[in-house]
Amino acid sequence: MKNLVGACMFGQSGGPTSVINSSAAGVFTEALKQGNITAVYGAEHGILGILNEKFFDMSKEDPKELELLKYTPSSALGSARYKLKDASVDDTDYKRILEVFKKYNVRYFFYNGGNDSMDTCNKISKYLQSVGYECNVIGVPKTIDNDLFGTDHCPGFASAAKYIATTIMEVDLDAKVYDFGCVCIIEAMGRNAGWLTAAAKLANHKGAGADLIYLPEVPFDIDQFVEDVKGVCAKNNNKCIAVVSEGIKDKDGRYISEGKAGANDGFGHAQLGGLAARLAAIIKENLNVKVRPIELSLMQRCGAHLASKQDVEEAFAAGAFAVKSACEGETDKMVIFERDMTGGQYKCNCVLMPLELAANTEKTVPLEWITDNGTGISDAYVDYALPLIQGDAKAPLEDGLPRFAKLKKVYAGK
Repeated sequence: MKNLVGACMFGQSGGPTSVINSSAAGVFTEALKQGNITAVYGAEHGILGILNEKFFDMSKEDPKELELLKYTPSSALGSARYKLKDASVDDTDYKRILEVFKKYNVRYFFYNGGNDSMDTCNKISKYLQSVGYECNVIGVPKTIDNDLFGTDHCPGFASAAKYIATTIMEVDLDAKVYDFGCVCIIEAMGRNAGWLTAAAKLANHKGAGADLIYLPEVPFDIDQFVEDVKGVCAKNNNKCIAVVSEGIKDKDGRYISEGKAGANDGFGHAQLGGLAARLAAIIKENLNVKVRPIELSLMQRCGAHLASKQDVEEAFAAGAFAVKSACEGETDKMVIFERDMTGGQYKCNCVLMPLELAANTEKTVPLEWITDNGTGISDAYVDYALPLIQGDAKAPLEDGLPRFAKLKKVYAGK
């Protein structure tokens, strides 16, 4: 729908990343320039901010602080894990969203997140169309898991992969300084897709990486894991570094690290964690060697001090492209990245894809990239990931520490 005149609403959802705020900066910076956009709002805690009518007037922010969002990790507006029911089952939330949109004349809606967030975006888009309310809706991709369908890669993935690879290189050097053995088990994020865990291959590419790498795309057997570690230790003076995805499963599809029954997040996913510690205990019992479990946890997604400049710039571009596209009349789409290797040089192009194709779908690591009976990764991953992790993009320092964005967060109407 072209030539819509009205306000725009932007929200962040799902797990944060080190560059999600760069996408926000792209949206806000571009939206504040557009003549058809009469007001720019940032929802507090994603969709919940709209339902609760709590969102910020982004025109009240200092442009310098909006610029600093590019180098500020986490979700500056607050995130949410709230799953909308299908409108055919319960349209209460949708009616409330429509009520708020009408009240503030919201004609442009941008939602920044991963698979479940794109599902939310898609549902809202389809509902608004069904009731005849004109509003251009564009999804802005985000997820360190890199599992969104249709896009070459996702904003946030490269910086997390760079953090993981760097950390593994540092741990590799540290864990091998003594004349006695040590087994390090490093747990990376990734529920059903092993893109992040595979970043260990980047460390291997630089000669200081993992001996064993386990992705959720291949069934995991604990007994075989013990034998794998034994084999490495026998060759390496009882030293071994194994990197495992939190989402590895047994042959029956059960998560090895799944917590107590019924422990789920707001989207209904089983809560995972503690895998490295569990495997470390098993190795300790079977091998009687020093074992260090390392769970990278939140650090891999908020480590902005190791952010990829390429990632930061692409995240910003995705946000700006979403706004430009909406103002040109595009709707019901998600921004995706296309890789252009013309002349052997990497270039990323922003294009659009129907939202419904991204909602609740997952892109996994190609099985042909998984080698050595499920314990290694091929060089194809290096070729894929290396262009994405280039350059540094750090917040300016203040008293030796990073100066992150400090938003006023003035509520709309106040």
